[in-house]
Parts: sequence; C-alpha cells; structure tokens
Amino acid sequence: METYIILANYTQKGAANIKESPARIQAVRKAVEAAGGKWGGWYLTMGQYDIVLIVQAPNAQVAASLLLAIGSQGNVSTQSLRAFTEEEFKGLGASVP
Repeated sequence: METYIILANYTQKGAANIKESPARIQAVRKAVEAAGGKWGGWYLTMGQYDIVLIVQAPNAQVAASLLLAIGSQGNVSTQSLRAFTEEEFKGLGASVP
C-alpha cells in the first residue's frame, strides 16, 4: 500500500454547507475502503490548510481516482503528497549511487 497525505481547504460551497461535513467524511472513508484502501485519519487543522487526510491506496491510479471523486463534489480543493515510510525510504536510499 502507498501512503498519501491529502491537504484540503474548504471551498465557498463547502464552508456554506459545513454542517454536512461529518456525512461527507464518512462517505470519503467508505470510498477509500471500497477502493481497497485504508483510512489513516481525518484532521481539522488550523493554519494554511483546513483539513489533513491520511489514506493508503493500492497504487497511484486508485489514489488519483479517489482525489478526483473528492474534488468533483466541489466542497474542498486538495493537494496530495505521496508519503514514504521509513522502510520505503531505506530502500530508496540504498539505491542512490
């Protein structure tokens, strides 16, 4: 599984419908799990981003599909980061010439 950190900000639509957020969070969780992924956590944050979401996906195509589905709702704008575990980093570091 590949780990992804999703940074999101509410759009005007998302902020106007903030009371619907708990249901939307559950819908995203179900979509992640239905796509074969794992839910790592959802956090409301203060600062540059409103939300940090951590998920694991089988591959980049699944992650991209999930991000497109989330973005298509118009409630948040996202930026995604592929995160590497310490073990993955060790493997990458070993291959550096």
